[in-house]
Amino acid sequence: MTNLFRQARAAAWALSLLRAIAMLKLNSHPAGRHFLQIPGPTNVPDGVLRAIDYPTIDHRGPEFAVLGKKVLAEIRQVFQTRQPVVIYPSSGTGAWEAALANALSPGDVVLMYETGHFASLWKKMAENLGLKPEFIAGDWRSGVDAAQIEARLAQDKARAIKAVCVVHNETSTGVTSDIPAVRCAIDNAKHPALLLVDTISSLASIDYRHDEWGVDVTVAGSQKGLMLPPGLGFNAVSEKAVAAAKDSKFPRSYWRWDDIIEANKGGYWHYTPSTNLLYGLSAALDQLLAEGLLNVFARHRRHGDATRAAVRAWGLEILCRNPAEYSDSLTAVMMPEGSDADALRALILEKFNMSLGTGLSKVKGKVFRIGHLGDFNDLTLLGTLAGVEMGLALAKVPHRVGGVQAAMGVLAACAAGRAAELARAA
Repeated sequence: MTNLFRQARAAAWALSLLRAIAMLKLNSHPAGRHFLQIPGPTNVPDGVLRAIDYPTIDHRGPEFAVLGKKVLAEIRQVFQTRQPVVIYPSSGTGAWEAALANALSPGDVVLMYETGHFASLWKKMAENLGLKPEFIAGDWRSGVDAAQIEARLAQDKARAIKAVCVVHNETSTGVTSDIPAVRCAIDNAKHPALLLVDTISSLASIDYRHDEWGVDVTVAGSQKGLMLPPGLGFNAVSEKAVAAAKDSKFPRSYWRWDDIIEANKGGYWHYTPSTNLLYGLSAALDQLLAEGLLNVFARHRRHGDATRAAVRAWGLEILCRNPAEYSDSLTAVMMPEGSDADALRALILEKFNMSLGTGLSKVKGKVFRIGHLGDFNDLTLLGTLAGVEMGLALAKVPHRVGGVQAAMGVLAACAAGRAAELARAA
């Protein structure tokens, strides 16, 4: 009996091991490429993947300094700044914390605006760090109301508010806020507060100008418009922000801007950087700058317009209320009453090998999100929208047909316009 028991236990262990191996198997999708149409992480171009695969080099050697200086110079072009851009081996969440911990001190009051899930998470982080956030309530369908920012700052006669923190493109809702209007609100109130902006799902997808718009700290991550895997966080910092960091009372070591900026002068970091992700960043920057930022922004606008045309043709509602605030990185689509967004997403994944973004917190089950950012072209978009339209039909979600056709009309008109421009130039 003992031997039988041992054999049975060994067989059960072997079976569990086989199941675990099967669960851990990566890239097990069926034939063809998986359509990763969540709003980040986005699809990584083949050239970037090959660059990441280069052999790791000495991060204290002269070859690395060439790489370091290149990416530090070129990333400034993407932020549209002449000021330092600090690059961390971190997630975007780490870059959030770096911005708060360098620019502020424990107990500081920060004015934040509820545009959605990620604005709410940044507010929670501020609380966890010992800051005192004031959170202007929003409806998760609209961007930042600059007038409310201005009114609150005008009331702050004691200048207790040390920073205004807003999300440029709210990834959970598909809403883009007007950052120049927020800058004007601060200036109109004649308030000295710093302006901190999250661009994690807008940088390198939607026009963003760190210097021109008077932003003090811009936060970004590698896994969306920059077309890299997760793992790099960014802070673009103004002279005012660097000066504020000198007076910060937060204990910092890993996140300190000054140590990194000093080491960056020689193309190095004062700790071990993510060498292979920096290879990838170099390749991604080559691709973006070769296309030209204006063309990158126009491409994202075109895909946003085509996606929204499809949604309207389906008879579904876009979560963002105001067309002036539509995101060109993603579109959040509201489900009809009685239909479940996550059930639709699961069906589309099973039948068509495509991942769509889930609704988060307040809108979970009520919306799905179509990512149309990063390494993405017209035909990829049409495949994405075809998968959605077929999924809507299979899931018996009330809708009209013709969304893909509507998107094709937008893209064809844009292509004809581009062809006419080239003909005139010739």
